[in-house]
Amino acid sequence: MTRFAAAGDDYPVVSLADTDRPLPRRIDPATRYAYFKTIARGGRSIIQSCKDLHLMRVVCYKCLKAEFADDEAEQRRFVREARVSALLQHPNTVPTYELARDLKGRPYFTMKLVHGYTLREILNYRDRYDLSRLVEVVIQVAHALAYAHDHGVAHRDIKPENVLVGPFGEVLVLDWGLAKILPQAEAETVVQEDAPTVAGGSDLQGTVSYMSPEHLRQDPALDHRTDIYSLGAVLYEVLAGRPPVAGDSFDEIIAQTLRADIAPPSSHAATPVPSRLEEVCLRCLRVDPAQRIDSASEVIRELQEEW
Repeated sequence: MTRFAAAGDDYPVVSLADTDRPLPRRIDPATRYAYFKTIARGGRSIIQSCKDLHLMRVVCYKCLKAEFADDEAEQRRFVREARVSALLQHPNTVPTYELARDLKGRPYFTMKLVHGYTLREILNYRDRYDLSRLVEVVIQVAHALAYAHDHGVAHRDIKPENVLVGPFGEVLVLDWGLAKILPQAEAETVVQEDAPTVAGGSDLQGTVSYMSPEHLRQDPALDHRTDIYSLGAVLYEVLAGRPPVAGDSFDEIIAQTLRADIAPPSSHAATPVPSRLEEVCLRCLRVDPAQRIDSASEVIRELQEEW
């Protein structure tokens, strides 16, 4: 299997200096993490790498930005994200290690730090990668979604930026901050609290080119099939080299999505697109959720067939 990245020096050799370092008699959370380095900034959060001085490993440390850190609603959403991530224990999700509060009472959580490339970075150099390898990445994303859906969670923000491909072939679905808890009886409160309407313009959470029509409409009956649409949008970009909908404005992209103005991937692709993959892709992208491929598990079966 072709690697997308090399391990390099980011994976230090295990040494006795680390494994045999004495554990402090008194465990002080305030001094557990050190050597912070910012690696990413999201809309509301900051992701840093740091060293866990108890376990002697480098981890990923996520916290809210200062302007959101004391907002109770943001804290609830942040804690929910951490717990959803922790509860979804699957080879294609990132392990969560700890959820706690810092000395100011602000929540943070730590996760496994995985080096590699996002699928966005990979697709920026699409011509370097074999189609079968990229489809395998999509299949691994579908495995994570199948697991999440079986456990009552819809991701709601599947896009190339939220897929990480590691140097040893691992594929990880990131950022469960917009996850919706199913069944609908529990999720209605989440929608009312978290989700602005389309009329809110740029306040709509997520990336519109990969959003399902029902997500854009903020349909309270939205379910796991919104992720099937987004997965189809990612597959479309793998095949066509561009998202299924594009435009000069936010409103133009929304309008194209809602009226199903999507050309077949082969009409944009620089190389031939296998007809079976194109069919699977377009079935995922149907406006009516009832007409889409019904489950991530079925998408996996379809993509694993000879194409």
